[in-house]
Amino acid sequence: MANPEHLDVLIVGAGLSGVAAAYHLQTTCPTKTYAILEGRETMGGTWDLFRYPGVRSDSDMYTLGYSFKPWRDAKAIADGDSILAYIQETAAEFGIDRHVRYSHRVEGANWSSADGHWKVTVRRKGQLVELTCGFVILCSGYYDYEGGYTPELVGIGTFKGKVVHPQKWTPDIDYTGKRVIVIGSGATAVTLVPELAKKAAHVTMLQRSPTYIVTVPAKDPIADWLRNKLPEKVAHAAARWKNVLFGMAFFNISRRWPKGTAKWLIKQAEKQLEGSADVKEHFTPTYNPWDQRLCLIPDADLFKSIKDGTASVVTDHIDTFTATGIKLRSGKHLEADLVVTATGLKLKVFGGIAFSVDGKPVEAKDSMIYKGLMVSGVPNLAFAVGYTNASWTLKADLTAQYACRLIAFMDKRGYSYCVPQRDPDVQEEPLMNFTSGYVQRSIDQFPKQGAVRPWKLFQNYALDLWMIRHSKIDDSSIRFG
Repeated sequence: MANPEHLDVLIVGAGLSGVAAAYHLQTTCPTKTYAILEGRETMGGTWDLFRYPGVRSDSDMYTLGYSFKPWRDAKAIADGDSILAYIQETAAEFGIDRHVRYSHRVEGANWSSADGHWKVTVRRKGQLVELTCGFVILCSGYYDYEGGYTPELVGIGTFKGKVVHPQKWTPDIDYTGKRVIVIGSGATAVTLVPELAKKAAHVTMLQRSPTYIVTVPAKDPIADWLRNKLPEKVAHAAARWKNVLFGMAFFNISRRWPKGTAKWLIKQAEKQLEGSADVKEHFTPTYNPWDQRLCLIPDADLFKSIKDGTASVVTDHIDTFTATGIKLRSGKHLEADLVVTATGLKLKVFGGIAFSVDGKPVEAKDSMIYKGLMVSGVPNLAFAVGYTNASWTLKADLTAQYACRLIAFMDKRGYSYCVPQRDPDVQEEPLMNFTSGYVQRSIDQFPKQGAVRPWKLFQNYALDLWMIRHSKIDDSSIRFG
């Protein structure tokens, strides 16, 4: 491919993270040329892809939203369409939308030491093209956009109704007046059930085991008060920090006193369900809080649908599908017209992009993460991965800030590349210490974290904020040239 177009920076993905990266790049490094490569035909990432009924944030919008763009909607737990509109509005307001190239799916990227830049292979409307760039910021997340996870379901071919995974939901799916089974108990399931229950004849949430569920107000009264009393940006920052600090405190309390936290969470469920469900059987997990991510429900909507009889919960294992529903291991049979398999998502390393350095493939599972955003042995690459115990954007925003600070530092010192150098004496740990199925199924294919800084992930926004803004750029674990 002769004379490929060269840009200083390529951002992969035009979702929440990609827009944040673009904002910080054009703010911190205004002379840099850049493009956002988006494999799909629209902006928004997750919030454009997921279209199932009731899709919403599982974090408050003061932390899931951007630090530089106040969230103005009254709802702190926002629906998917509102979040998508917020991303699009942000991109338009700061001129970021002009840099997005749609239907540009990155398939491979090779770092050439001889040329001092990346050679990026992109599929553009069926044709392969090559671009070159000095730095890549990967904002494609770690979910597989092609499809979600569905376990083997015995007898599914005999079922006469419709089966759909939430990730593949389409507008033509009709559930009005129908009997619906939602398989799962995670964030997607607890979102779907109360929304489907508004029109369905009845919705059953079928789970193998319970999940911790926390009720939060759909509107944040403190944030509303701050907005009425303070300038917009000050109020937004105050609400954001209030929620950050509360989230950090709750996480640390949960880890230090897991039994007490579990008891409190279960007691809250009992109080809100008012005897409408067996809390011990359906809402008492066997694991400690934050061994898996907690599920948020705004204004107790799931519990309300159970109380009014439009929804119910069954804790059991599937024996087999039948023509008219699902037979459970206990012998009970659930009748259904529609089954929604909210059974989880698949993870995909580096968005499925084949990275290599001087022609040698990068084996993600053999690498280690530097400062939570770079990969050992791989030059000029940063990638955004959110927190497991807080909102995604908090970490993605910090990743973008650090990448831009790093690029500015290299310009100032006359460097063209930087590469983290793994210390063989640093003990390996899994990238995420979560027992959730979607993590355990594929975490061994991801890079590792280390037991000590700068290879350790602390899942702590305050610590990361200090590191991103104030820690030394040229430490002993990274090589410049």
